[in-house]
Amino acid sequence: MKYGSNKSKAAALAAVTALTVVLSACSGSQSNNNEAAVSPENTGNAGAAETPADGKIVAEPLTLTDFVQMSGNPAPGMKSFNDMAAYKETEKLTGIHIDFQHPTVGQEKNQFNLLMSSGKYPDIIEWGWGDYPGGGVGAMNAGVIIPLNDYIEKYAPNLSKLLADNPDIRKDVSTDDGRIYAFPFLRSDSYLRTYQGLAIRQDWLDAVGMQMPTTIDEWHTVLRAFKEKDPNGNGKPDEIPLLIAKDTLLNFSNVFLNAWGTTGRFNLQDGKVVFGPVQPAYKEFLQTMRSWYEEGLIDRDYAGTDGKQKDAKWTGDLLGASELAVGGGIGKYTTAMAAKNPKFNLAGAPYPTLNKGDKPVLGQREPIFNGVGAAITKDNKHVVETVKWLDFKYGEQGHMLFNFGVEGKSYEMKDGFPTYTDEIMKNPDGMSFATAIGQYAVPFGGPFVQDKRYQEQNASLPQQKEALNTWMAVDNDGLLPPLTFTNEESSRLAAIMADVNTYRDEMFDKFVMGTEPLDRFDNFVKTIQGMGIQEALEIEQAAYDRYLKR
Repeated sequence: MKYGSNKSKAAALAAVTALTVVLSACSGSQSNNNEAAVSPENTGNAGAAETPADGKIVAEPLTLTDFVQMSGNPAPGMKSFNDMAAYKETEKLTGIHIDFQHPTVGQEKNQFNLLMSSGKYPDIIEWGWGDYPGGGVGAMNAGVIIPLNDYIEKYAPNLSKLLADNPDIRKDVSTDDGRIYAFPFLRSDSYLRTYQGLAIRQDWLDAVGMQMPTTIDEWHTVLRAFKEKDPNGNGKPDEIPLLIAKDTLLNFSNVFLNAWGTTGRFNLQDGKVVFGPVQPAYKEFLQTMRSWYEEGLIDRDYAGTDGKQKDAKWTGDLLGASELAVGGGIGKYTTAMAAKNPKFNLAGAPYPTLNKGDKPVLGQREPIFNGVGAAITKDNKHVVETVKWLDFKYGEQGHMLFNFGVEGKSYEMKDGFPTYTDEIMKNPDGMSFATAIGQYAVPFGGPFVQDKRYQEQNASLPQQKEALNTWMAVDNDGLLPPLTFTNEESSRLAAIMADVNTYRDEMFDKFVMGTEPLDRFDNFVKTIQGMGIQEALEIEQAAYDRYLKR
């Protein structure tokens, strides 16, 4: 797909839409009475639909307020998104200035909660609405944010066309009753939705004369070789064959657990929702982890290893395998070790299976819409203008600005491909890719369609490209889609799962480290059942059934 500055708007819309045609199908219903109360006809600003002659959204300067997180690693001197080139250009083109309210890094959730309890809201809130009780539905029902269906239909032609052309996307961004609560961040391609998996030292495999492991048994053999055959070549038995991350292993990418066809949370089996840790297969998984730990194949300090310690183990040439992100793992460590150890070579490993030749069934894959989006609050006095401003990001100019920045500065068009400049890819000041591009654009998240061509350059190393292709070779049919819960369901589910997840994590460590014998697994299951897991399963199943009927 090409986005030249001379393309027509129709072609641009078609191109943006083409980025987003990889989902399951079905369309959402229309709005309920709640939406009618805040429809364009009832807001008093429907006249703002008039477009000024200069093409801007407003004839007079307008300032809107927007609560949104900044990157955790902004470029020097960047105090707000107003210092970002994409937003500067957007202000010039739309006539709307944004007063950004950025929560303090590390305090984002606390400050969001304080904002919610204040009862006074900015015009726009960009957030992962799964954090709000009842999600986007709860926020609408509480009167914090407004339903957007009618506004999108009348004043957001770019997003309207995308949703009309892709009813599967509309299904995912809609609630069970058909309402849309936010302008969504959309990951349109599996290449964008997968970014993490299992990684291994390919140079260590070469040193011990072994092939890439694909089964649990092969992993056991490889890990023993890493422990016994001195693959780092320093003459010391200091190798750590495997570092596992409990939270990731259980809740997210299921690095080894997927081999048993389940997860550490809710997933689907034969169309029904199950909770992995109470399944018999989970005991078999724990037995394997316990055996590996006892043999010294798993880092003895895995439970207490934080990000900095993990960095030290990788860059200290001590670690053989762990779960890694494609950019913040494979890319980071490959770059960091280039001068220190030219032989250092990380490879993405296939999710293991129990039987040779089987296709992995569960891995890491983000949904196309994960609940992160820009919502308009009930205090907004310029809803129509806000809708138009947000819709700009789904059109040609906005798409290019927020994925790539400014042509001629952060990217250049080469044979129709938006190619990041050396300032981004080889920053002369030593900035990372994320920091360098952050001066111009924010391709890693926001209310727009993420472009695959961003990730193709972010993950530009051969090891990264191969890892992504490897990690995507998973069925993932057992992953649940994003679900919508009622306020009551959300509250009850949160109460049950807070206890269940805490207990599950505590017992995981005890089982793996051997402080709790695995013949007490049945007692573990009974305890979780006593915490109300059956009620939680019924809530999840009801929400999944509603999702199927959208």
